[in-house]
Amino acid sequence: MTVRKAAAALLAACAMLPGTAYAAGDASAYASEYTSAYTSVYAEPSPGMALTGSGECTFPMKQQISGMPWALQRVVFDRLWQDTKGKGVRVAVIDTGVDVDNPQLTRAVDRSAGLDLLPRDKNAPREKGERTDGTTDPVGHGTKVAGIIAARPREGTGFVGLAPEATIIPIRQNDEKGSGKASTLATAIRHAIRQHAQVINISQDTTKPLAPNSDLGLAIQEALRADVVVVASAGNDGLDGKVKKTYPAAYPGVLAVAASDRNNERAPFSQAGDFVGVAAPGVEMVSTVPKGGQCVDSGTSFSAPYVAGIAALLRAKHPDWKQNQVVAQIEQTAERAVKGRDDFVGWGVADPVRALTEDERPIDRPTPDRAVWAGRDVPRPAALTLGETPQERDARLGTYALITAGVLIAAIAGTAVALRDHRRRRGLAGRTSG
Repeated sequence: MTVRKAAAALLAACAMLPGTAYAAGDASAYASEYTSAYTSVYAEPSPGMALTGSGECTFPMKQQISGMPWALQRVVFDRLWQDTKGKGVRVAVIDTGVDVDNPQLTRAVDRSAGLDLLPRDKNAPREKGERTDGTTDPVGHGTKVAGIIAARPREGTGFVGLAPEATIIPIRQNDEKGSGKASTLATAIRHAIRQHAQVINISQDTTKPLAPNSDLGLAIQEALRADVVVVASAGNDGLDGKVKKTYPAAYPGVLAVAASDRNNERAPFSQAGDFVGVAAPGVEMVSTVPKGGQCVDSGTSFSAPYVAGIAALLRAKHPDWKQNQVVAQIEQTAERAVKGRDDFVGWGVADPVRALTEDERPIDRPTPDRAVWAGRDVPRPAALTLGETPQERDARLGTYALITAGVLIAAIAGTAVALRDHRRRRGLAGRTSG
C-alpha cells in the first residue's frame, strides 16, 4: 500500500468515528496535505535504497517562492549566524545528484570532489552537457536536499540554507527507480571520507535488515572512525503504525532524523523507532530545484538535511569537537515535549539556535531534563489513616476528662450546698424547741 492510500484509508476510518467531521473527500484531501507527492516508488520498501521524499516538483520553476518558509521563520538568524555560517565545512550529499545550474547552489558545490555511481544506459542517447561529477539530477531530490543544507541567499526569495557558506560534495548514487543499492551507498560513503567530508547526509533508506558487518555497516563504521557526522532520514513508512528499523539510520552512531510538522509533532508518515535521534521540520519544506527556483515537498528526506545543516554550523564553530559530541549537542538542545526521548521524535525537535548558543562545553551523550523539584526539599504527603490519629485520640480523651471533672465538681458543689442547708435547718429547729 502506498503512503497516499494508507493515509486516505486511515483518515476515512477516522471519519466514521462518533464526533468526527471528516467526509470521505476531506479525509483524502487531508491525507494529500502530507502525502501529495509520496508515490509508492519513494514510500515502499524496495530491494534497493528508497528515497524518503516525493520528487514530484516540476522544474525549473519559472517563479521563485518569495516568502520565508515556515521552517525558517522560527529561526533567529542573527543569533544562529553570529559566529559562523558554516564556511570551510564539507558536507557530502549522497543522493540523486546536485544540480549546479540553480543559482543558489552554483557556488555551493565542489564539482571536483563529486562522483556519479549510477550505471549509464548504453542504449540511451548521450545527453548534451551530461556530467559524471554528480551534478546531474534528473529527479531533483538531491538538489532539494543540498539546498536545505547550503543554498546561498538570493534576491527574490526568502529561502536560504541553514549553513549557507558550507561546501557540498555531490555524490549521485540513486534515482527515481531506486537503482541505488546498499553496496553503492557504501562506495559513496567511502568516497565522501576520501574527499574529507565532515558531515554526510543520506536521505534514503531500506527496511531490509542489514547487519553491522555488512558492507554498508562497515562503511558507516569507517565514517564514524574518521570523525564524520553521519545524518540519515528515518523513513516514510510510519503510517502503518509499526515500529521498524530502517537502514542506514538504525546503525549505532548514525543520527536518525524523523519528520515533524508545524506543531512540533511527528508527521504522520514519519517512521518511529528506538533508533530515532531527533526530529526536524519535514512537512511542506521549501528548497531548490534543478535549473532554478524552489518548490515545496515533504518527507524525512528533507528533515535530515535540516539537521545536517546544524551539524555543519557546529563543526565550523567547534572544529575540535568529535562527531559524537556534535550529535549529542543536537540531541541535548532539541525542543522536547517529554523529559527524555521517545520513539516518535527522539530527543525532540532540533533547535538550530539552541544548538549553536547553548554550547559552553562539549558533551558525549544527551541526558533527560531534570524535574523542576530535583534537588529540593519537597512537601511530604500526610499518611492516610483509616481510624483516628493519636492527636485526635488525645483530644477525645481530654474532652472526656474535662466533662468528667465538670460533673464531679458539680456533684461536690451540690453536696456541699445540701449539707450546709441541712445544718442550717437543724440549728433553727434546736432554737425553736428550747
